[in-house]
Amino acid sequence: MTLIITPEVVDSKLIIRGIHLELTEALKSTVREKVTRLLRHDATIVRIRIDIEYDRTRDRKSEFIAKGHIEVGGPDLLASVASEDAYKSIDTLMDKLDAAIRRRHSTHREKRHHPHGVGAPE
Repeated sequence: MTLIITPEVVDSKLIIRGIHLELTEALKSTVREKVTRLLRHDATIVRIRIDIEYDRTRDRKSEFIAKGHIEVGGPDLLASVASEDAYKSIDTLMDKLDAAIRRRHSTHREKRHHPHGVGAPE
């Protein structure tokens, strides 16, 4: 099943939230662009929620926190990254989510190509 990634598809599957932070249009467009890469890898993604949080109570090296939640069939994929720059947090988060999707896909492929019995050993 191939999914043509249009801006409408991205907007229908993406939720972006800013916590203690006003989301600028540049920040939103960066997230949309990065999420397109994730949607290309797996067409079964139901929804992606990205939370970008500004926490000034933390130290300067981790005041921007980006959290990702991908809803798919089966267990959801979660990741979180903290850094001193919002864009850096988003980039690192997308790399982590991409790795999680790839890991999930290779696990499913491995199970499909090398099935094993479930019964008790004899």
